[in-house]
Amino acid sequence: MLVSHKREPNFYNKDNNMELILKQDVQNVGFKDDIVSVKAGYGRNFLIPQGFAQLATPSAKKVLAENLKQKAHKEAKVVADANKIADALKSLDIKITSKAGGEKLFGSITNIDIAAVLEKAGISIERKFITSGTVKRTGKYTASVRLHRDVVVELPYEIVAEV
Repeated sequence: MLVSHKREPNFYNKDNNMELILKQDVQNVGFKDDIVSVKAGYGRNFLIPQGFAQLATPSAKKVLAENLKQKAHKEAKVVADANKIADALKSLDIKITSKAGGEKLFGSITNIDIAAVLEKAGISIERKFITSGTVKRTGKYTASVRLHRDVVVELPYEIVAEV
């Protein structure tokens, strides 16, 4: 007697990508509760096993839509708080002193150093939300600070040589 097995539903689109609902923010992919399309291997072998995402089935999409509707009014308060922090960041004048020989620094300035300066100023921001690159010379630079998915601030700072 031949038994046919139920086929697994096909969650792949025409480009062999799969749709997933992110359970948390994933760098360079998307934010929590976004529906994203990623390569099948990346989704199957990394995002789903690590607990970063789940399959975007029709029922999961309905649940997500309901949850997003309920979160909408709470989100407005979070964005308002992020805008207050953004205004505080814009008013800061950040100068980082570092040992240097001429214009070239002994070492480098990274997002860790910028986060430490902001912490001293009374603004606590995780360093993973600060994008500045590695700076190895004195001068004026800008760093990008992501406070919320909709609120990104360009933070100017200056690196001066220690006397």
